[in-house]
Amino acid sequence: MRHFAPLAVLTIFLVSGCGGKVVAPVAQTVVGTLPKTTAPTGDAAAGKATFTSSGCSACHTFVPAGAHGKVGPDLDKLPQAAAAAKQPLAQFVQTSIQDPNAYVAPGFKPNVMPTLPLTPKQVADLVAFLTKKS
Repeated sequence: MRHFAPLAVLTIFLVSGCGGKVVAPVAQTVVGTLPKTTAPTGDAAAGKATFTSSGCSACHTFVPAGAHGKVGPDLDKLPQAAAAAKQPLAQFVQTSIQDPNAYVAPGFKPNVMPTLPLTPKQVADLVAFLTKKS
């Protein structure tokens, strides 16, 4: 029995440590930097061409494009719409292009504007055009 006493003590010691909570290490400092993701830089002139070729003029009013559509919201009022949505203007415009139902302007119905098959560069160009200060 004497030979089992040290083994019993060791077993009790090991088992008693297993019943507690698990503790994970936590980093004290961060070394290095995260890579920066950059969105394509928009070209307002190319954005105007995309606006026209994508048919945006048929539904939206936007004076810089010579557009007078009445089906969708007036894009000359984008700063006010972005403020109502509590988003920065460029972010609001990008989201509205890529996910038209993310924010639906008062007085308009969801699921009217189609999701356009645009490249990230075309979206950036449209954002540059629609947010350009005249």
